[in-house]
Amino acid sequence: MKYLLLTSVLISLSLFAGLAQEIPSVDAVKIWDRAPHNAFPDMIRYRGEFYIALREGNDHMPDNSGAIRIIKSKDGKNWQPVGLLEKRDMDVREARLSITPDGRIMVLTAVGVYEKGYTTLYPMVSFSDSHGENFTALQKVTVDLPSSLDWIWSLTWHKGTGYGILYQIKPSGWEVHLLETSDGIHFDHLSQLPIDGNPNEATIRFDNKGKMFVLVRREAGDRMGVLAKSDYPYVDWTTSKLTKRLGGPNFLFLNMSTLVIGSREYRDTGSKTAIHITDVDGTIKRTIELSSGGDTSYPGMVFYKKNLWIAYYSSHRGKTSIYLSKIPMNALKK
Repeated sequence: MKYLLLTSVLISLSLFAGLAQEIPSVDAVKIWDRAPHNAFPDMIRYRGEFYIALREGNDHMPDNSGAIRIIKSKDGKNWQPVGLLEKRDMDVREARLSITPDGRIMVLTAVGVYEKGYTTLYPMVSFSDSHGENFTALQKVTVDLPSSLDWIWSLTWHKGTGYGILYQIKPSGWEVHLLETSDGIHFDHLSQLPIDGNPNEATIRFDNKGKMFVLVRREAGDRMGVLAKSDYPYVDWTTSKLTKRLGGPNFLFLNMSTLVIGSREYRDTGSKTAIHITDVDGTIKRTIELSSGGDTSYPGMVFYKKNLWIAYYSSHRGKTSIYLSKIPMNALKK
């Protein structure tokens, strides 16, 4: 009897331990709140340090006070400012970070004037020096398409070429176009993505065979996100629709059959920031909710030291601020 009881206890403890290993730690630490409204972060690793670009402003919008603050940290705990990008009387917002082929940090952002909708909107860039400091003044990019209200929301470098999705806000409906660049300043048109429903924010990644994956937010129709795919030269597209709306969509390959998607999680009870574990068609297998609420999302994500590091913004503790969380990679794989 004692043997059976001990065996039962050991089995129960073993099951509990296995369950505990499947529950990742998602504690959030506030790392930046110096402005009235701190939001829309992106994060990279560069020369042994974390870099985050975020928007400092007075409010989410309408607000033409926004500027891009760039901060860095060796350990993810102690952060220091290294740059500020602004345009007088204009809103600078939602900067995305990448590393150019010649080893500099590129800051891609949008600059506009918002008055019951955008009256002016165009992409601009800034570059660091080779030490991740001394960022250049914002410079307007060129695109070989007729201009409208234009936004290149993010950029991904692949084999020396930068690829970004330009979304254009037109009276007839919003369009998304794939662009390429060799210098981050001059962009050439490659193809239009066949996505309806006012597509806009989009992130590009590549698998190990060079196939392009594009995660796209939509703001009309059923508003569900879309995952688009194309082989080189990236002119013919297939698409699959997600079962979730997206906000500030970002993703990484966990392996060649699994994606880690970060986005706003829209709920009747209020928004959250969440991580979705999906297959390569965007079918969600598991969702991990981060400590968040209210005005929230736009996760910047980096794999580092067997963890997924996530920088995002949230107002669940009052003031809209930047938070940092970590999830063990083993927990993502289970």
